[in-house]
Amino acid sequence: MDFSQLLAEKTNIIIETWIAAVRQDRQIESADELSYTAIKNHIPDIFQAMITVLSQSQNSDIKSILTASWQHGLLRAEQGFDPTEIAREYRLLRIVIFDTLESDFLQGTPAEIIRYMRLIDAVIDEAIARCFKSYVEERLRELKHLHTSLTLHNDELTRLINANQDTLSELAHELKHPLTSIIGYSDLFLRQQRRKTEVKDTYTNLEHIERVLRNGRHLLRLINDILELSRYDAGKLKLQVAHTNVQELVSNVCEMLEPLAEEKKLQILVDCDRCPQKVLTDEFQLQQIITNLVSNAIRYTESGSINIFCQVIDADKWLLVVSDTGIGIAPENQAKIFEPYFRVSKSDRSYLPDSTGLGLAIVSRLVKLLQGEINLESQLGFGSTFTVTFPLEIKI
Repeated sequence: MDFSQLLAEKTNIIIETWIAAVRQDRQIESADELSYTAIKNHIPDIFQAMITVLSQSQNSDIKSILTASWQHGLLRAEQGFDPTEIAREYRLLRIVIFDTLESDFLQGTPAEIIRYMRLIDAVIDEAIARCFKSYVEERLRELKHLHTSLTLHNDELTRLINANQDTLSELAHELKHPLTSIIGYSDLFLRQQRRKTEVKDTYTNLEHIERVLRNGRHLLRLINDILELSRYDAGKLKLQVAHTNVQELVSNVCEMLEPLAEEKKLQILVDCDRCPQKVLTDEFQLQQIITNLVSNAIRYTESGSINIFCQVIDADKWLLVVSDTGIGIAPENQAKIFEPYFRVSKSDRSYLPDSTGLGLAIVSRLVKLLQGEINLESQLGFGSTFTVTFPLEIKI
């Protein structure tokens, strides 16, 4: 019996049955939107090659199998098939071929059945191997192209970010001076209005001016924070190292922030008796860190106290701890707290209106600049503790 002839006669039936099986198989979703021709692809060429392999009168057309299978893999990659879907296709093809030829196989001798089944399996296995090889190579080509594109986009994005930082810094500088002037004159006008109580509508005027001042100060603080981040990220922050009295610095910060704490009836408790008398650091940047930590604690605390503690911990390091009895920080937010523009939410509102979301981002950068480390411990509803470890002497 010439099985190659039988296969040639039943090729169209097998292909149609196979396409129907592929469409019905829910594990080959990529074929759902494909046309009949797109699914059929190069399968007829594989069948033609298979016929020559089974034929005893023709030379085996191995090259056609390799070419057809290779093209099949390329097209399936373009069509978005994944490897399991392609493997499923060939599994269905094998099943359909043997189901269609089963009755014919049973008419042959056992030797013929074994021979032709092995040949069909060998052709399908070779087709799968070549198909997967071309599929993988196409995916690698796409990956290389994607990597190149992403690299170019990343370079362009970096350029735009750098350009934007420069532009932002320039813009902030341009805005800072007029804002300072506006706030200064508004403050002067406010003091004058408070003295001229006989003027009508004084309360309304004061309310307007206070609103201008409040928003102006917030905007000025935001610009200053953006400038600080921009300088750090651009590597333009230069340390001015000198011997600094930590206890005096903490006292100055507390004196400056005391009015904010009094407005909320909060106590600022300081324990710096064991702090170092002198440290070699940048006094201005250290003051920035302490000010931001303490003001942040005041902002997120409604009742209780703000505690500041510092001490020498060994021959090389000293410790600064700022803790509060505020709203605390949820575990899922603690990893984000030092990211720019991230703000801790309160239960009754999304975030505090006077928060810029930049304070702790600046703190983390300045701590790194001063060669220190910062850690956070917090429990939601019970407050937060920021612990900063600094060297007694900065190494330049």
